[in-house]
Amino acid sequence: MVGSEERAQTAGTRTLLRAVAEPRATRAAYWNEVVAASLGGLDLRLDDGPDGRDELLIGTVGPLQVAVSRSGPGEAFRTAAHIRRHDPEHFVVFVQAEGVTLSEQDGRRCRFEPGDIGISDLSRPLHCAYSERRAIMLSYPKALSPLPEHRVTGLTGVAVPGTDGTAALVSGLVRQLPEHLDADDGADGARIGSAILDLVNVGLAARLDQEQAVPVETRSRALLHRCRGFIEVHLADAGLTPAVVAAAHHISLRYLHRLFQPTGESVATLIRSRRLDRCRRDLLDPGLRQRPVAAIGARWGLTNPAHFNRAFKDRFGLPPAEYRAVHGAWAGNSPTSSQSI
Repeated sequence: MVGSEERAQTAGTRTLLRAVAEPRATRAAYWNEVVAASLGGLDLRLDDGPDGRDELLIGTVGPLQVAVSRSGPGEAFRTAAHIRRHDPEHFVVFVQAEGVTLSEQDGRRCRFEPGDIGISDLSRPLHCAYSERRAIMLSYPKALSPLPEHRVTGLTGVAVPGTDGTAALVSGLVRQLPEHLDADDGADGARIGSAILDLVNVGLAARLDQEQAVPVETRSRALLHRCRGFIEVHLADAGLTPAVVAAAHHISLRYLHRLFQPTGESVATLIRSRRLDRCRRDLLDPGLRQRPVAAIGARWGLTNPAHFNRAFKDRFGLPPAEYRAVHGAWAGNSPTSSQSI
């Protein structure tokens, strides 16, 4: 086999492994070994053998060990023999990003489609069969779960659609994780990793009717994450206010403000700040260069042009039209721009 330094590309806390880095004659054994070592011990059976579709990105984000697996069609087995050799005592939360997986554990068999979320227990046998697919797997110690282990295992082999509520927020955050595996993004990555674990624990507790088993602090942080996620989704709604956020989460406005107090930022300030961030992004988008500045503000709920101009200048130092002219990627190439001769 070739040296490991030739097979893996490492940057910061992320390592990318590719099956095709190994010669064809030894590739199947090598790739089975790589995947088993990274995902807790298992056997692979790939329909076409490991090829250019098979790669594994691994890293750490806060308390979570992350594995982004891309693969051709095949099957994976974790047996009692694997568990006897090594039981890491971890749960694995996974999100199906592309393709379809049929997963079976504890006698439950379920189909996972893009966006769906599932949980597996690495202390118990499991089997999955999949099409060409991409999945993001988050492993964390069982000790970090406030819920009884036997209750959590009651949800193995169950697909949770990542379409709304807490599940949608988890699914979306998990799919962002690969971009937070670099060492220079550690603080932001740790925040997202901890947020995901809080949301997973609260979401599992709700499905198991075990909310009181989760510490109050964890429930409060998870509710804060949900409120922030709601704000992100509804930024374009000009009617978005702190009162709307509170009502959507069935809490009082006073309690909402108390939730945000430790962040040092009010709810209204966050809404305005995130709207201005979206406007800035659109102003710098070459594809939107013909869209009027006022229309960009209105698109993100800032419907009063004078207020938009003032708020944008306060945040970024220039009014939006001038900011676009100075910082737009196309500014130096515009037919109307002046050039020194």
